[in-house]
Amino acid sequence: MEFSHDDNNNLPLTKFESMLKTNHVLFFDSEEFENIIHHYLNQGKIALAKKAIKLGLDQHPTSINLRLFRVEIFVFENKLIEADKLLSELYAIDPTNEEIYIQKANIFSKKDDHEQAIEVLKQALELTDDVIDLYSLIGMEYLFLDQFENAKTFFMKCLEADMNDYSALYNVIYCFEFLNQNEEAISFLNEFLDKNPYCEVAWHQLGKQYYTLKDYKKALTAFDFAIISDDTFVGAYIERGKVLEKLKCFEDAIENYTITLKLDEPTSFALLRIGNCYEKLGNEDLALQYYDRTVHEDPLLDKGWIAITKFYNKRGNHQKALFYINKAINIDSENVLYWKLYSQINQRLKFYEEAERGYKKTIELGNFELNTWLSRGDLLIKLGEPEAAIFNFEQAVVFYPDNAEIEFRLAGIFFTLKEIDKGTFHLKNGLKNNEDYAFIIDELFPNLTNQPIVKNILKKIYK
Repeated sequence: MEFSHDDNNNLPLTKFESMLKTNHVLFFDSEEFENIIHHYLNQGKIALAKKAIKLGLDQHPTSINLRLFRVEIFVFENKLIEADKLLSELYAIDPTNEEIYIQKANIFSKKDDHEQAIEVLKQALELTDDVIDLYSLIGMEYLFLDQFENAKTFFMKCLEADMNDYSALYNVIYCFEFLNQNEEAISFLNEFLDKNPYCEVAWHQLGKQYYTLKDYKKALTAFDFAIISDDTFVGAYIERGKVLEKLKCFEDAIENYTITLKLDEPTSFALLRIGNCYEKLGNEDLALQYYDRTVHEDPLLDKGWIAITKFYNKRGNHQKALFYINKAINIDSENVLYWKLYSQINQRLKFYEEAERGYKKTIELGNFELNTWLSRGDLLIKLGEPEAAIFNFEQAVVFYPDNAEIEFRLAGIFFTLKEIDKGTFHLKNGLKNNEDYAFIIDELFPNLTNQPIVKNILKKIYK
């Protein structure tokens, strides 16, 4: 039994907490202690649960259930040897108690021996008629093993026993999604809805499957039924808004997102999407107003800052765009796309050193796109750092061997440094790989085109 301070049945809890304050020991029967301990564990108040277990065992030293609570605490605290020893003692007393098997499975699970945990839980199934929790525990152990088909089977068993077990329903759909079985998930959900037609969660999940498959009209219908089943279901309005955006029905999308603001506390996601819809409709004032509300609601939402960055960047206000991209990077400094945008904005502002730093950071974060190497190298050339540019392009060659755009750049740098042999080597390589990119020499190194050796090598394509 769960206690509540608004519950008339919470007298044992009140009495217990009063006892702790006065140090005056009162008597409780073992079931009262079990309810008190269960309450504290559910509340995450482990210290109080441990006190209740100790006092309970002082008064009822032979209680198996109270000793099982001690096992649960041992497992929680990772004292697995103590837990195992106590379970062995309890098994010798009551070998048909399914809770002993559940705690034994918990120990195996803590040791990452999930297969053994499953075997023990299956033994427990034979000892009880209350199978739903055990099916769920077995399903979770299969998830730990990445055995999604087996996990799905057991979560489905939970639903067969209790169609209102939404946790199991979510887990079933998670398995379908991980296995990329969207069509199968749709079939399953339709069968489920035939038996439980007013289950808003199932309609919501069905809509998400159709959305994944880009069948937006069916997704919209499913979300409509989710809302009919529960017209306060915020998630359904959000998903419906996303579908309407895909269908370019931006005003209707705004209406759905706005409903969520009235049903619950405003979410930064809904505010951001409303701003995006207004921007698509060309209403810049309202778009910016909602973007501002987004970052006010959640200053740590980097996507909000990015939306404002892109808003100003598109309109050529690069100084403001730079201010907001820095906000986004301060929140998520490992995001490659943010650093690329940072570099592009700085480049437009002619802040070349900062732009180069941004491209360097994207490379350090594992972004090895050709354009990143080229953009950084060109900036290093502009900044008068030929050695650093050479090193950059030589790294790029590892990822893009025989790339003419890189070869012509290396040729230009080496000729500029009077390293004629290396310049000749790379220039010939560039021509061999793709002579169409020879314009790079004219564009980046205009002073070289009149040098006799460069002229002679290039003359065959300029005849």
